[in-house]
Amino acid sequence: MMRLCAVVFLIMASCPVLVHAEPLNQWSVGFHRLSFLDPVDGQPMNAIAFYPSTDDEVHSRIGVYDIDASEDAKIAIGHYPLLVLSHGNVGTPLALHDLITALARKGFVVVAVLHPGDNFKDHSRTGTLSNLYGRPMQISAAISAVLDENSLSAYVDADQVGVIGYSAGGETALILAGAEPDLNRLRRYCQERPDDHDACTTQGELIADRDDLLPVADPRVRALLLMAPLSLMFGRDTLAQVHVPVLLYSGEGDQTVFPDKNAEALARKLPIPPEFNLIPGAGHFVFLAPCSDEQRATMAWACTDADGVDREDIHRDLIYESGRFFSKALNNNAHTLLRTADH
Repeated sequence: MMRLCAVVFLIMASCPVLVHAEPLNQWSVGFHRLSFLDPVDGQPMNAIAFYPSTDDEVHSRIGVYDIDASEDAKIAIGHYPLLVLSHGNVGTPLALHDLITALARKGFVVVAVLHPGDNFKDHSRTGTLSNLYGRPMQISAAISAVLDENSLSAYVDADQVGVIGYSAGGETALILAGAEPDLNRLRRYCQERPDDHDACTTQGELIADRDDLLPVADPRVRALLLMAPLSLMFGRDTLAQVHVPVLLYSGEGDQTVFPDKNAEALARKLPIPPEFNLIPGAGHFVFLAPCSDEQRATMAWACTDADGVDREDIHRDLIYESGRFFSKALNNNAHTLLRTADH
């Protein structure tokens, strides 16, 4: 939706529970590139699926990121929950590669989606209705693509699907869970805070490039991890249909997606109170993977944290808590589905 310019650098059994055929400490990570059609315009779009592997640990270079994963490595036998990641405006999901690979190593298939028209290479849909409503449709298309992919589908549990949303990806995730954006809230916000240049690039008026699109929820989505979520367009009424567990993070010092009007307000309004973690002193980019020396030299704005903020320690906690959260939330959901089916 709104342009957050700074986020540029950024699967055999029918049992619905997680089955570990290999000890966790033996798993490495593989990845497989996916291509499918963008539901907005029918053009090809791309994603990368990361998964547990039994091959030796290999490091790969994808773009500017050194990632602990090997392309098309052998997948570890098992039946895994599926997580799909939605990145921030004009960003890239690979900016969160440490979280992605750590969750794959824990026994999840994690799909990193690159949103067409709203990524680090292409800004053509930022600030438009087609981006606001198209992004959730693209995540749904990614879920379907994985479930239809011959090399992955047998290893994925379609009853255990979660979404990870960072920044504008948080807004995307909420729509998938049943939230409905209120465009009037954006207009009022931009009247109150016209100096918010990220949220109010278009002065609170989204470009009405498509009048045939509406917010579409996906009932397959059973849990959300939200990090610094853009959520100012959601009031209590428009969040009333969000009935999935939520793990919510925000940085106390976020000057890009202000927590008072976003994460903090969201935590009060969700029908099911989320697990909420407000990280003292942390800014918007603390959720991006800890930077390499090369990145510190070329994109210091995304790599520099406030004094006393330890990004590596924060990510250790984030990785542990997100693995715990999704394992519990999605397994509980699978058991509920089984009980419902039995009746």
